[in-house]
Amino acid sequence: MNKRTKILEAMRNSPRDWRIEELLSVAAQIGLECRNHGGSHHVFSHSGVENDVSVPAHRPIKPVYIRQFLNLVDSVKELQS
Repeated sequence: MNKRTKILEAMRNSPRDWRIEELLSVAAQIGLECRNHGGSHHVFSHSGVENDVSVPAHRPIKPVYIRQFLNLVDSVKELQS
């Protein structure tokens, strides 16, 4: 099991107390684009997925944003398979 898989599994089991750095790491590994133009939010997107996910960079990130991020990751995985 690689690092990305472990982090995603841990996020699914407990969507509390995650940091933006961990989301950025997963995003880079899966091929998600991340935009942050000096603001307080990071926007994750993928060219094949319609909905973007905006995540505030405050610590800790609320579970609702982690769930949205996981839904985006799942959509990207479906496209890649």
